[in-house]
Amino acid sequence: MQRQTQTQRQTLKYSPLQIQMLNLLHLTTMELEQRIKEELEENPVLEEGKEENASEDQPEEFQDAEDTVGTGEDDTPSVQDYYDWDEFRDDDIPDYKTYANNQSADNELYTRPMVETMSFRDDLKQQVHFLRLDERQQLVADFILDSLDEDGFLRRESDVIADDISFANSMFIDTEEVELMLRVIQQLDPPGIAAKDLKECLLIQLQRIENQDEVWGWAFKIISDTFDELGARNYDKIMRVLGIDEECLKKAIHLITTLNPKPASGLRNDSLVNESIKPDFMLRYIDDSEIEVQLTWGNSPALRLNKLFTQMAEQKIDKATNQFLKNKMNSAKWFIDAIKQRENTMLSTLRAIVKLQYDYFQTGDIKKLRPMILKDVAEIIDMDISTVSRVTTNKYVQTPFGIVLLKDLFTEGVTNEDGTEVSNREIQEAIREITAAEDKRHPFNDQQITDLLSEKGYSVARRTVAKYREQLNIPTARLRVTI
Repeated sequence: MQRQTQTQRQTLKYSPLQIQMLNLLHLTTMELEQRIKEELEENPVLEEGKEENASEDQPEEFQDAEDTVGTGEDDTPSVQDYYDWDEFRDDDIPDYKTYANNQSADNELYTRPMVETMSFRDDLKQQVHFLRLDERQQLVADFILDSLDEDGFLRRESDVIADDISFANSMFIDTEEVELMLRVIQQLDPPGIAAKDLKECLLIQLQRIENQDEVWGWAFKIISDTFDELGARNYDKIMRVLGIDEECLKKAIHLITTLNPKPASGLRNDSLVNESIKPDFMLRYIDDSEIEVQLTWGNSPALRLNKLFTQMAEQKIDKATNQFLKNKMNSAKWFIDAIKQRENTMLSTLRAIVKLQYDYFQTGDIKKLRPMILKDVAEIIDMDISTVSRVTTNKYVQTPFGIVLLKDLFTEGVTNEDGTEVSNREIQEAIREITAAEDKRHPFNDQQITDLLSEKGYSVARRTVAKYREQLNIPTARLRVTI
């Protein structure tokens, strides 16, 4: 037997305006401009332009004159009383619209040109097709090229490739045929393509060099005989094994550094269009003490409701039309309000960040950066931490000392020896300075860097130094050795 029970529970429900605002808050300026264009195309009630206001559009003397029209003693009606849209909408057509080419440069919408892309494998296949190969050899060559990785290396064995070709095409291909075509492909450009490892790649590139002098010979021996020591930068052992002095080693190493360890890197079209960074905020320095925060809107238009559709919504047409206009009007109002709320939230968030990092924004010195987390900003603007995270994600601010990513301003705090709390960015900058000024023949290891930081007053552990060094893309001491 079924029973009806009554329960009470508390749930969280978002209003349409809150949903709109949350969806817009994390967008960058460029993404917001695209979102506005999409909304303008989807919602006919929404249009570009500011809300019309007589006090803003016309001087006061014209407003007074307009108010007196039709209010005299003879009650002469104004011209506006005879205004009929159906009668006058097609009048006064500008002359330029009657011409065949009736579009000005301002009316042309910018479209990004379409670029025809070609992968490095297709480029190599075009080179192969110029060779005099029969159908069987062409099949093997194409299969080898399709087996290359993104760096241009062939990581698979020849016998495995031969078995795969044979199975896929129902024909027998032996290993010798694959080896023959592999040597042909290795003669293509760029040099070093289709090598099985880095050592073979560098040797192929050296063999393609025309000027094979004494330095070339030492470089060839270093790679072929002492490649492991070269990777470990054990230069003393290389000089001892090959019997060369430091000057010859230095010249040979210089020649080796001109080779390309990733031969396909010059042929890849991974990012043909580099997205430029467009700042979302801009700082304006009014005087020595005041910093004003502004939004950089760019070409984003002001939005308003279309008057024609607004008037239609007030009229009683049919139920479906009224419901459609009502939904579109509500959506347009929510969208406009969400954008305004987004602007206010973003401005208040950056003002709080500028307040917390005032010394940094005044000087641009990374050492002036204070420890700051999302919670610090959220408490100032009285909003949730997730809101601050949305505002600062992928957002940039234009400053006199360059464009700064907002997320980089949030740093952890490390307590100094004197009890003061400093930003981890300050410690990272100190590590960068230490490694830049070190003796490149005998670079500092992590423990030595830790001791030097301790002398400067930064009390950090060795594992913390290793973590910061990796974040700065600074290799270990063994890999920083130079001659």
